Amino acid sequence: MKLSNFFVLPRLRRSFMFRIKASEDASTALDANELFDDLKEKWDSLENKSTVVVYGGGAVVAILISSILIVSVILSQLPKILELVGLGYIGWFVYQYLLLKSSRKELATDIEWIKKEIAGTE
Repeated sequence: MKLSNFFVLPRLRRSFMFRIKASEDASTALDANELFDDLKEKWDSLENKSTVVVYGGGAVVAILISSILIVSVILSQLPKILELVGLGYIGWFVYQYLLLKSSRKELATDIEWIKKEIAGTE
């Protein structure tokens, strides 16, 4: 058994079923002047502009604070999560290879086979 047969990745197939073509359609194109004029009309029609500004600013601040809190909680817990993943892997490895004498022999033969593959003696 060769080591290269061990790690064969499936080949990706490219699908050419869908082709995307870009076309310019005047009906769907947005005009920046129209958009700006529309926003200006809506802003002028508002009665409580200060309230809108306060709510908008509050929303931006709330989003920033919540993102900072989420990132700080995740980053502070990341080492503990990685430690649990490592302990889980160690437990699986011990269960898989070290508990039974036959599995220890299998591990030893696998290690010897890998050594020979790396050295190129086989």
